[in-house]
Amino acid sequence: MILLITPLAKARDCALPIEEATSEAVTICEELAQATAELKAHEFKVVVFDDLLPDADGEASEVVFKHLGSAVPIHVNFAVSGVTRVVSLIRSALERRKRELASARCEAEENLRHELKDSVTALLLSCEMALQVPNLPPLAEDKLQAAGALAREMSLKLGGLT
Repeated sequence: MILLITPLAKARDCALPIEEATSEAVTICEELAQATAELKAHEFKVVVFDDLLPDADGEASEVVFKHLGSAVPIHVNFAVSGVTRVVSLIRSALERRKRELASARCEAEENLRHELKDSVTALLLSCEMALQVPNLPPLAEDKLQAAGALAREMSLKLGGLT
């Protein structure tokens, strides 16, 4: 979804072309308080701020920015910008958001993979050390070997040990 924050009626003419160009629903708010309520209730991909919004209430602007979540904020002057320009800016913002989310996802996966590799390595070492304990009961030895085999399997799935 895309949120347009503007007091201008001209922005309403942009909503349908934006929806058609991006396949995203568009919500229009005339005031920052209304926009804050929408941001609390829904997740938006892009939030478009009209440059002509009254700057008198800086606190309301801060509240809106605190509730953006993963939405990409862009600023547009609806009084002078044509529909084509607005659509172009929104498309760029959507692509940027997609790239940033993909990058963040890859980074999170890589961090998790490294953490799991460390745990699997520790598990393998613990199993190997426990198997070297003298007079280990056969049942305990079997269980440790099974745990070690599972740890090696996990290691392979994680791409080998670090």
